[in-house]
Amino acid sequence: MNWSPVTLDSWLKRQRHALDEVRDLVGTIIQEVRTRGDEALLDYAEKFDGVRPDAVRLDEQERDAAYEKVSPELEEALTEAYTRISKFHELQRREDLWITETEPGISLGVKTTPLTRIGIYVPGGRASYPSTALMCAIPAKVAGVKEVICCTPPPVHPLTLVACDIAGVDEIYLTGGAQAIAAMAYGTKSMAPVEKIVGPGNQYVTAAKMMVRNLVEIDFPAGPSEIAIIADEDARPDFIAADILAQSEHDPLAASILVTTSIRLAKEVGEWIYRLTASAERKAIITQSLERSGYLVVKDLHEAAAASNLIAPEHLAIQVRDPFALLGKIRNAGSIFIGPYAAVACGDYASGTNHVLPTAGNARYYSGLNVAHFTKTSTIQVIDREGLDAIGNIVETIADAEGLSAHAESVRIRRSSPAE
Repeated sequence: MNWSPVTLDSWLKRQRHALDEVRDLVGTIIQEVRTRGDEALLDYAEKFDGVRPDAVRLDEQERDAAYEKVSPELEEALTEAYTRISKFHELQRREDLWITETEPGISLGVKTTPLTRIGIYVPGGRASYPSTALMCAIPAKVAGVKEVICCTPPPVHPLTLVACDIAGVDEIYLTGGAQAIAAMAYGTKSMAPVEKIVGPGNQYVTAAKMMVRNLVEIDFPAGPSEIAIIADEDARPDFIAADILAQSEHDPLAASILVTTSIRLAKEVGEWIYRLTASAERKAIITQSLERSGYLVVKDLHEAAAASNLIAPEHLAIQVRDPFALLGKIRNAGSIFIGPYAAVACGDYASGTNHVLPTAGNARYYSGLNVAHFTKTSTIQVIDREGLDAIGNIVETIADAEGLSAHAESVRIRRSSPAE
């Protein structure tokens, strides 16, 4: 296990080149699914997941039976999480239609329309992720998406099935990895294609999403997971270490970086990491992840903010004396956790914010999953004769200057005709 200083350049390079190693294999998988459809999905399930389902699509009876295998306490926790996540995402809803008069004779507006059919990816394998089913499906349903399908690797955990049911998922398919992304993009005999694919995954899933986006929209690159923590000398090293371990247990490729003004704190965090890892249930995964992690000592919080903005982390924890003074300097982060008690796990499950977030520096230009991801907008203009006369000279002058005489004439013919 390793906890040592890292340079910003080396950390950034490692995070942003993880996908390059798998593109050739992912390309082969995508082509197989395009060619062989459901049969390829079943073959890949047997090869990668160790089980060959009877069919790609989950039977509705299996979904209903999952409740019998989930304790009432867990079902209640998922329902509580559903309520909190729904409440936050309802606040993001846009008006379906608004139109306002911007000047006499001209009214402008926006019509917001939900997508019709979207696909969510829920990882499996190393753990079950019912929370991801909630995080992906809830904003889609809040947005008004009619059909939400889910792909998840077999054998699917009953918790995931219950979460899908609570969140209103319409169809569930037993396929994971790059092959699931290909199936949602191109469609198969049993699965109609979708308009957009969302959800986190490993480097194979993420690479596949990037490779099919000429055909279908995606949310953003999401995975493997990462955290940056900005901390000063007053921060709690045990809290920081706990957040690092929580991130590390996701995946051997997960990564954590502590950006601190205190070398003493960095070393104390390392001591706590060793202590907590010793008794961790997922020690082997954590140990591998920590090889990709480390700390960066900076001279002040201004430099810390600059480093964080270059990292553009999926999760950013701020544990400093005056966090709101620092918050204004942060430009790039998927989700921000302020204060010692804002454990990243709270956002993963129950605070209400979404845990599907851009990784590998992509928070520089992507936002975390939200209701707007599942809608599209159309601008509206209502123009009467008074409005046309007000802007007609502008339109004709610019159109003629661009050599688009038909554009100009389409306005002149209206202005020269008698007003009705």
